[in-house]
Formats: sequence, C-alpha cells, structure tokens
Amino acid sequence: MKKNFLLLLFVVSLGLVSCEKSDDGKYADYLVAKPLTISKSEFKNSVAIVAPAPIKESGKIYTYKDYIFVNDKYRGVHVIDNSDPSAPKKISFIKIAGNVDISIKDGYLYADSLMDLVVLDISDITQIKIVTRLDNVLRDNVVWPAADFYEYDGLDYENEVLLGWETVTERRLVTEFEERFTVDGGFFTNAEAVNDASVGQGGSLARFKIVGDYLYAVDSHTINVFNIQDLEDPQDLEDVYAGFDIETIFNRDQYLFLGSMRGMYIYDISSPATPTFVSEFQHGTACDPVVVDGNYAFVTLRGGNRCGATESGLFIVDISDIANPELTISYSLDGPYGLGVKGDKLFVCDGESGLKVYDKSNVEDLISLNHFKDINTFDVIPLENSLLMVGEDMLYQYEYLEDDIKLISTLELD
Repeated sequence: MKKNFLLLLFVVSLGLVSCEKSDDGKYADYLVAKPLTISKSEFKNSVAIVAPAPIKESGKIYTYKDYIFVNDKYRGVHVIDNSDPSAPKKISFIKIAGNVDISIKDGYLYADSLMDLVVLDISDITQIKIVTRLDNVLRDNVVWPAADFYEYDGLDYENEVLLGWETVTERRLVTEFEERFTVDGGFFTNAEAVNDASVGQGGSLARFKIVGDYLYAVDSHTINVFNIQDLEDPQDLEDVYAGFDIETIFNRDQYLFLGSMRGMYIYDISSPATPTFVSEFQHGTACDPVVVDGNYAFVTLRGGNRCGATESGLFIVDISDIANPELTISYSLDGPYGLGVKGDKLFVCDGESGLKVYDKSNVEDLISLNHFKDINTFDVIPLENSLLMVGEDMLYQYEYLEDDIKLISTLELD
C-alpha cells in the first residue's frame, strides 16, 4: 500500500512575463498562483449529494447509460439526465472536494478526492449512496498551474489540505521575479476504451480508466492500479512508475496509452495487475492527450503556458508496430485540448478556435468537414449516435451526418 509523504516539487518557471511594464521599468504583470485549501476535518467529510447547482469551472465529462457527468474542478460532479438529448437537465450535484476525475462500472462510481479514492453507489441515480473511501492511495494528484509566483508560504500543512490553485494577474517588482529562486526552500504539497456496456465512457483528457476488473488512475508519475472485482471494496495494488508529467490515459485492446508533457507512453496490460512498458513516442514539451483508432494514435499538443515551448498541433503516429511508434504527419493547430474519433471522423477541440471536424480516412491528407467557431472547446466524447462536447460552462450535443455533424442541444452549466 502507498504511504503518505511530502513530495518536493521543483517548479521551473516558464517565463510568463507580460511585456507591459511601468515607465520606470521596475514593475511588470505576472501570473500568481494562490492556493485553494480546505480544513482536514472538512475534507474527510466533504462528500455529499445535493440539489443542482451552478458550475464554477467546468472540467472533464463522462457518460454512463442515460446520464452525463460534468466535473466542476476541485468541487465535484454535476449529474445530468440525458434520456432526451434534445433537452438534457441537471438533476443533482455530487460534492467531492479536490475531484477532477471519475469512472463508472455496474452502477458504482469511482472518484478522486485528491489523494483519496471515493466509491459511490449510483444504481439509483435519485438515491446516490457513499460506499467507501480509500485514504492516501493516489499520490501526486495535485496539478500545478503555470505561474510566475506560487504563494505557498501560508499553507498550514498540519490542519489544511491543498485542493488546487487559482491564478490571477498581479503587478510586481521585476527584481522580485528575478530573485524567486535565490531564497532557501522549495515548493511542497501534501502528497498524501469502452469494451463493456456496463462501463461508462470518458473523454481524451481522462486520468481514470476501467478495463475489465481493474481501475487505472494516472497521476503525474505513476499508474495507480486497483482491483475492482468486488466493486464495493477496491483493492489497492502496487503502483507502476511511468515517467514524468503524465496527464491522460486511453485504452485500446491490451494497451494503455499515456499522454504526458514529454510524449506518449504505451503499456501492455495483458497481465492487468502489472502494466509493463512497451514503447514511447517523444515530442517537445507540450500538453498531450491521445486517442487511438486502428493503426494510428492521434495526439494533440498544446504549446505555451505551462505546456512548454512546442508549437501547438496534431501529431498522427503510426503504431502498427506497437514497439516502434513513428510520426506519420503533423498538422498545425491554435491551442488544442481534447479530441475524439468516430469512424472516419476526427473531432478536435481547438480551445478558443472552436470545434474542428475532419475526414481522417487518409491521415496524410485530412479534409476539413466543418469548423464550429465562436465557442471555447475543451473535450469531446464520440458516442454511438451522438457527440458530446463540453466548452466553457456549456454542454453541447451533436448528431452525426454523413459528411458533417449537426447541433442537437446545448445546456448552460453556470
């Protein structure tokens, strides 16, 4: 079992300095990360099912049967009845402090609450029940944002838990920025594919994935493995170290595809309790979700901010020889996040540039089918009969057409 420990995070600044300075050159605008905290006692009793509530910051989406689950970053999960896709409606909110990911099998929902794994019985969606909580089984599960300054000095590690960060722009002395790493100390944090109709489906940005009787949950460095054969009593197995800056997980057949800021890692789960490394595809530092279809892996790279200096784009990687993945071609994008595939269609959430739809029947010559502009897009889930997409505080649903897609409905989440 895993043990509690303090993980030293050496955060390398990415130089996010505004060019706008005061006349005397002494001040500039900087991004400042401020901690979001909760008392330890409140954290351990933070799970509750309440009435529908406005969303504060929409995150990842997940679908199970006639329901859609939308993460409210660090706060919990909004439950949406989608039995009528033309008129979805929010029915409840599951409060889970520090939550960003979920996965569901046979009526049991598994959710992260920072370092803990929470299990809920959702077999009766109107009477959701808390089943169990596994303490300290997820290690490095706090995502550090891009920032020039981190205000961590006031954290009370004895009595508080760090949920995450919010970033604001503040005007500060240039000399203060230049001297950030000359003081003693460091940055610390408490480090306390759908093949079954009974398993739900997440998007390309997911960090949780259920395959058979196992739940795989990636954090920044490891694959956390849980045996969930007894759905009410998951067993925490040995972690598998997987590298640095792991961000996403995708399953196809006997393989896990991990997206990281350094590349794509492929693991074999023929022995499901012990994933074994197969190969990797490296690229420049960039945020990196991945989906797989046939002989190709589709990877979106988002440069800038904490994601690094790599230019944003779509990389298509040939994985026909799983031990030797090779880049086939790349395409320029503006600032992509999630993506998905359905048949010959490729869907790319290109951030503020909207949703882009391509014909991928010839990967070396993608054909643009549509471009939904003027929406801020985050992630998509291609379902059998419809496409789900979450943007900035908005849920979109589309129906497939022969060479396009058509909007069915929208739901404001705020």
